Amino acid sequence: MSDVIKLRKGLDIRLKGRAETVYGQAAEPELYAIKPTDFWGLKPKMAVKEGDNVQAGDVLFFDKQRPEIKFVSPVAGQVSAIVRGERRAILAVVVKASAAPAPVEVGKLDVASASRKQIIEKLLATGAWTYFRQRPYNVIADPDVKAKAIFISTFDTAPLAPDYDHIIRGNEQAFQAGVSALARIAPVFIGARSTGASKAFTEAKDAKVTLFAGKHPAGCVGVQINNVSPINAGEKVLTIQPQEVVAIGKIFADGKLDFSRVIVLDGSQVAKPAYYRTTLGAQLTTILANANLQGSRVISGNVLTGTKVQADGFLGYYDSQVTVIPEGDKPEFFGWITPGLNKFSASRTFFSWLTPSKEYDLDTNTHGEPRAIVVSGEMENVFPMDIYPEHLIKAILAKDIDKMIDLGILEVVEEDMALCEFVSTSKVPVQRILRNGLNLMIQEVG
Repeated sequence: MSDVIKLRKGLDIRLKGRAETVYGQAAEPELYAIKPTDFWGLKPKMAVKEGDNVQAGDVLFFDKQRPEIKFVSPVAGQVSAIVRGERRAILAVVVKASAAPAPVEVGKLDVASASRKQIIEKLLATGAWTYFRQRPYNVIADPDVKAKAIFISTFDTAPLAPDYDHIIRGNEQAFQAGVSALARIAPVFIGARSTGASKAFTEAKDAKVTLFAGKHPAGCVGVQINNVSPINAGEKVLTIQPQEVVAIGKIFADGKLDFSRVIVLDGSQVAKPAYYRTTLGAQLTTILANANLQGSRVISGNVLTGTKVQADGFLGYYDSQVTVIPEGDKPEFFGWITPGLNKFSASRTFFSWLTPSKEYDLDTNTHGEPRAIVVSGEMENVFPMDIYPEHLIKAILAKDIDKMIDLGILEVVEEDMALCEFVSTSKVPVQRILRNGLNLMIQEVG
């Protein structure tokens, strides 16, 4: 039987607009984009120019510092735009599809007889190596570094998060094939929910499975790493999501490079929240036809860590969720004085704590401005890791690298501490500060 770890700290934010396990219908979009901004620390160098014709799997750009790490087109078509920002930084490479998305033949590879080097070379050649992110820092994994482990979280506890048990249905064999391939690179650890998890996750071969029970952020892979095999100085750990494991499994078992993805569209501004079959990097226009976009915010990802996008924006590289909630652009007069029966609170500030199962239609209003950090312990109350988040944030602001390391910065990334930002009465931009600290670590320590 798998081990069960029960997390005592955390917080579930109960939002309206959860999707049922049904699939909605949406036409395939015409445009697809791969965005360098989805990858921390990447310095992209273009392999194509506007007007070039590409096939699915062709290289669009690569990492200037590590040319073997390639980013490929998810569809066949024409490069319609290379979007640039300040100092001509590449923001997105947009491809106009000339045919319906389809898997690409890349040739099988027998995992049982292949070497670790051959498996990594196959992933690099197909562009699938970019599915891995490396801890510390949450950057694209370095193929030359031998990681101590690969972690897969098979459930998500963020608000309105997708159900991977549902998403994986029908691809159980491909998931197992992916796990077996990953096990040739490094030991594989799987985190699964303690109840109701798919057997594809809980009975996966070639991996150690740990069950988790608790509130968000129990589904965050960083929390699972901290409880199963913490990162020590000098160690590297790779992380990857279930859908990407399936895609890797199809490469080795079927010889096909498959860019198809299942995402969930949810939130209180969506008329019929549902799951959709789409393609990596798809434009969201057709899927968002079911949402009320007037006075709303569209988020690629969840409300805690996702990225604000326009209605004609594109799905984030690592996102399996699109959330639409009201924009918090309306002032509230004396809102703090009211009983707050319709307001969610992490404490007992409002009387809404009397209805623990109630769902809330929350907007993006922060209900206050940033102010001085007060060491109140509110962050520690929701943070299930042996780290003092408030002290870590102060060390980052002071740029005290030794103290940052002592306080555990090597073990966390933005999603692990997103709840700390949500509950902060000082409105501390925890995730932004943490990223600045991680970037400083990369610059000073490497």
